[in-house]
Amino acid sequence: MMTIKTVVEPHVAEYIRGKFFDHEAGAVRFPSALDIYILIYDLLQKRPASNPVDTGNLEFVLPERREGKDPVSFNYLSDRAKKILADKMRLMMWAELHDLMDENKHINGIQFKESVFMFMRKYSIESITEDALLKNYQRWRDKLRRKQKRSYTRK
Repeated sequence: MMTIKTVVEPHVAEYIRGKFFDHEAGAVRFPSALDIYILIYDLLQKRPASNPVDTGNLEFVLPERREGKDPVSFNYLSDRAKKILADKMRLMMWAELHDLMDENKHINGIQFKESVFMFMRKYSIESITEDALLKNYQRWRDKLRRKQKRSYTRK
């Protein structure tokens, strides 16, 4: 079992750890059925001799497939690959939060603030405020749903 470290935003790292942390491995282990597992596998390269051991705030287990890249020799992610991976993780977090908030509000009748609080508690997120998550949802909702703003007409 090989692990690698990467740097992502602190709240994204907390979300990923809260959702996928494997206590046996002592690191994050993505299920093989997820797209991110295949993405990591595709982005792996042979480690250049000039690159030292990775540092970062998120450690995860490398994919081990029966055929293909051996994690012992293919255990390096370039800076470009790390950015792609960080973007995918951030997108995964926001998509789950937005979906949870919509479902709780429109199906279960739970307020947005309560949904954000439950999400933060579920994944032990402490590095970002509830208001920041709520504001992100509001921006996303306005961008996605509102096609045309009504003009103010005063008589």
